[in-house]
Amino acid sequence: MPRHPRTAARQELADFLKSRRARLIPADVDLPVTKRRRTPGLRREEVAHLAGVGLTWYTWLEQGRAIEVSSYFLEQIARALRLDREERAHLFVLANNRAALAGNAGSFAVAPAHQRMLACFEGPAYIATANLDVLAWNETLNAVFGDLSLVPAENRNMLWLMFADPAQRASIPNWAEAARAMLARFRIEYGRHQGDERFNQLIQRLCAVSSEFLAWWPQHDVTIKPEGPKRFSSPLVGEMELEQTTLLLEGAVGTRLVVYAPANSESAARIAALRQGWLAGRRP
Repeated sequence: MPRHPRTAARQELADFLKSRRARLIPADVDLPVTKRRRTPGLRREEVAHLAGVGLTWYTWLEQGRAIEVSSYFLEQIARALRLDREERAHLFVLANNRAALAGNAGSFAVAPAHQRMLACFEGPAYIATANLDVLAWNETLNAVFGDLSLVPAENRNMLWLMFADPAQRASIPNWAEAARAMLARFRIEYGRHQGDERFNQLIQRLCAVSSEFLAWWPQHDVTIKPEGPKRFSSPLVGEMELEQTTLLLEGAVGTRLVVYAPANSESAARIAALRQGWLAGRRP
C-alpha cells in the first residue's frame, strides 16, 4: 500500500490548488519567463519555492494524498498562489484544518412564525438550506419571480432555477454575471459540506442540463464579495433593482434567510404593483 494514499475527500482540494496554480504566470510572481513551458501557469516546484515549503509535501497535497499540514504551511501556499481572503478561507476548509461543522444540516423545520416573518417583508424573501434548496417563501417572491409552489420539489432550488429555468434566466438582464456570482458563493458552501449528497446530486443534475454550469464549475471560483443591486425584469412592470441581504438562522447548519429589498422608490412601486396583482388573482 503506498505511503499517504490519495483519497476522494481530498480531490476537491487537489483540483482547487491546480486551478489556482494554472491561472498564474511567472511574471505575476516575479519569476523569470522562459520560452519552453509545457505546464499552463506555474510549475509545482515554482509554487513550492515561492512558499518556502518542500516540493514533495506540496506535490502530495496537490495530488490529494492523505497528509496533515500545519496552518503555517497553508498560509505559505496561500501567499505563493496569491489567494484572496475568500480563497484562503476555502483552502483551509478543504484541507480540514478546522473543526467540522456542528449540527444537522437538514434538520431545520419551518414554523408558522417563520411564514409570518416572511410575509412582513416588502420585497421577495425566502428561507433556504446551504445548498440553496428553498424551504419557505413569501407571496411577494411568487409575484416577482413566479409561483414556486408550481415548481416540482426537486427543482425548488435557487441554483437550479438560475441555470436551468428559462423564465428565471430571461428575467435577469446581466444573467452571466449573476449566475457566476451565485455559483462562486455556492462553491464555498460545497467546500464546507463535502460528503453531503444533496450537493453532489445537484451538481450532477446541473452538469447534465447547463453548458455554462459544466464549463464554469471546474474553474473553482469562490467569493462572497459584496454585490451591488440585483436587476430583474418583469414583462408586466419592467426592470427592478433589489438589494440582497442574507442572514443565517439558528436550528441547522447553513440555513439562511434571504431578503430582496427594493433599491429605490421606482422598484418599490413596481414590486407593490406585482404583489397587488398577484394577491388579487389569488382571491376567490
